[in-house]
Amino acid sequence: MADQRFLVVRLGSLGDIVHTFPAVAGLRATFPTAEIVWLTHPRWVELVASSSLATEIWPVDSRDLSSVRQVIGKVRARKWDAGIDYQGLWKAALLPFFGAVSRRIGFSSKTIREFGVWVLYTDRVVCKTMHIAEQNGELSVRAGAKQPVGCVRLNVPEADSARIRSDLHGAGVGRYLVLSPGGGWRSKCWPADRFGSLCQKIRCELGLACVINYGPGEESLARQVQAASGEVKPIIYAGELGQLMALLRGAQCIVGGDTGPLHLAVALGAPAVALFGPTDPARNGPYPPGEIVLRSPNAVKTYERSDITDPSLLELSVEAVFAAVKQRLGVCR
Repeated sequence: MADQRFLVVRLGSLGDIVHTFPAVAGLRATFPTAEIVWLTHPRWVELVASSSLATEIWPVDSRDLSSVRQVIGKVRARKWDAGIDYQGLWKAALLPFFGAVSRRIGFSSKTIREFGVWVLYTDRVVCKTMHIAEQNGELSVRAGAKQPVGCVRLNVPEADSARIRSDLHGAGVGRYLVLSPGGGWRSKCWPADRFGSLCQKIRCELGLACVINYGPGEESLARQVQAASGEVKPIIYAGELGQLMALLRGAQCIVGGDTGPLHLAVALGAPAVALFGPTDPARNGPYPPGEIVLRSPNAVKTYERSDITDPSLLELSVEAVFAAVKQRLGVCR
């Protein structure tokens, strides 16, 4: 019997791809010699490659018609056992559909967020689990995986690890925590001044340095945290993906909201304290479970994007977050 061939679609973003890795690992565990081709945005090729789960990675920019045409042509040129859309958006579901993949697996209308996308699937999975990583695993099971999720090991290039060690040494940083204040929507973000106060406590009471990580368009936010940290003067770091992975892997702990770097850090094995507000940690929290998640009991689930911090996040005090950091570090004092 010929080896199986699967088309995997997950275009972005960072955290969502990280939450797709366990499901593809489940597929790979059942079909160790299968051809797994992963379609993703060019920005995330390196991230997907770090998992070693795909035999090929085909970049596609859904906003570039020529890029879409090219990848659809490549999909049409091969025969597939199944195409699995872990994204559940029109821009993703259309690729295996126009690529003439005969069996197309995706979420049912009960799970999917964009109206009508499910009509493009031949297999519509009604999910029984809550966390998105496990829901993704249900798609893998429909494709034939014997287990919904598998073990994920991400590879960090040694050159990036060496660069981080050199940069941190040059800045006089030894043991450190990473603070990740961003998160795409400002409504998901704990206030910058509180991150600054937390940084002061970590430095003064625990003797650990803080490194502030930020993504595209978040430099101003990182500078606000740095300013609010006063004389502690944490460093700000925004390197390439491989350097970010090296930075996160070496951290004593990461503190952040529902954001890509936090989910990536957990996948790399770093301890985490996750601060949640309008998004539901039962669905989007750190995976696998086990990290500390702080969320006000008054938080209301909503995925509405806003530039104003969600009120529930204001109920998370600096003292409560610092206590969680000490707990995750195993510090009793």
